[in-house]
Amino acid sequence: MRNEFGRVGVLYGGQSAERPVSLVSGKGVHEALISKGVDAHLFDTAEHSLAELAAAGFDRVFIALHGRYGEDGALQGALELLGIPYTGSGVMASGLAMDKIMTKRIWIEQGIPTAPYCQVRTRDDMDEAARQLGYPFILKAPHEGSTLGLSKVTGPQDLFVAFDDVSRFDSELLAEKFVVGRELTVAILGKGDTARAFPIIEIVAPDGKYDFEHKYVSDETQYHCPADLPEDLAASIRQTCEKAFAAVGCEGWGRVDVMLDRDNRYFLLEINTSPGMTPHSLVPMGAKAEGVSYADLCVQILAQASCKIQRTQPVTESAL
Repeated sequence: MRNEFGRVGVLYGGQSAERPVSLVSGKGVHEALISKGVDAHLFDTAEHSLAELAAAGFDRVFIALHGRYGEDGALQGALELLGIPYTGSGVMASGLAMDKIMTKRIWIEQGIPTAPYCQVRTRDDMDEAARQLGYPFILKAPHEGSTLGLSKVTGPQDLFVAFDDVSRFDSELLAEKFVVGRELTVAILGKGDTARAFPIIEIVAPDGKYDFEHKYVSDETQYHCPADLPEDLAASIRQTCEKAFAAVGCEGWGRVDVMLDRDNRYFLLEINTSPGMTPHSLVPMGAKAEGVSYADLCVQILAQASCKIQRTQPVTESAL
């Protein structure tokens, strides 16, 4: 038994729309840690309360939750209050990265290339989005992942159908210019100057449709790792993804999704701070290309678990 980690909780399941993915991720991480001699225990945050989490006696936790209440800073804040070290990014970075609109604002300010966008709150905004972005464009729920709450708008006939569909997930939506080209993703491990990008993965889905089915169920999607790219272009993309990771304040691990257009211009789409760890997932694939096994990757992520908010002494009444 590996004593340096103590008693470890693998937080999984949860209450978001991505619960089915998280259940698979959590079980995979748990089995991997057990195989490495870690005293790991599954903990479904949808079935157990924060009081039970506090009483579980975990010395650190591996967050294998995806989406709301697990990846958005809410749980990270609770863990900070409980003083339990956790994997991945802290409260602020998790919240920012979960909001695709806020992420874009930060990247634009930092000069990081990202696809043009506009915000959509009402049906009337859809016409303005079409005017600004042209057809086709993508309508996204900015607080969802796993391609949930996403619709491609190809013409006026799709405007309100897409709005009604995607607004089920969020009240404020992201309309984003559709970039025609190659779909790439870059996994990142580490913090600050030590964060490094794994080899780039190219995703080739049937008919270019990389939806929930082709992400987690189908075996038809092809993955090329490392992607067949000119060496200087690949290096530029990896460096930009590392910069984008740092710009949002992320740490531990994550994954940046990128589109490469037909002129070899690349645009960053979003960042995931608690990516999938299923058999179809991309972070383990990128790690494998660098000779890091799934189990070793889990241990490396776990080793970086920490509380991010520096604790200070409370002000005494006499000082007031």
